[in-house]
Amino acid sequence: MPSLYHQIYAAVEAIPYGRVSSYGRIAGQVGCGARQVGYALAALPAGGDVPWHRVINHNGRISPRPGGERQRARLLAEGVWFDESGQVSWERFGWPEPEAAPDSQDQSC
Repeated sequence: MPSLYHQIYAAVEAIPYGRVSSYGRIAGQVGCGARQVGYALAALPAGGDVPWHRVINHNGRISPRPGGERQRARLLAEGVWFDESGQVSWERFGWPEPEAAPDSQDQSC
């Protein structure tokens, strides 16, 4: 079985270009805590291929730390927009997408 960090990296690598996920959502996918996801991403070697910049906090913001400007620039380059308060819309850019509510008029089920 792959190490926890490798599982985290695989989950982050699955986030599509132009989309974001949260530390908590990645943690839920691999069965750990959100801080472990942060620790794993902080341990990435410089110049790697894991798109660490696509992971933001549960409030839809970049967590304050060194490198935040670089993360914002990378997301902007992918077409991810921030509102005037620095927040990303989960409805527009979140991944995985929230499941659509079932249509109450659909009686085929």
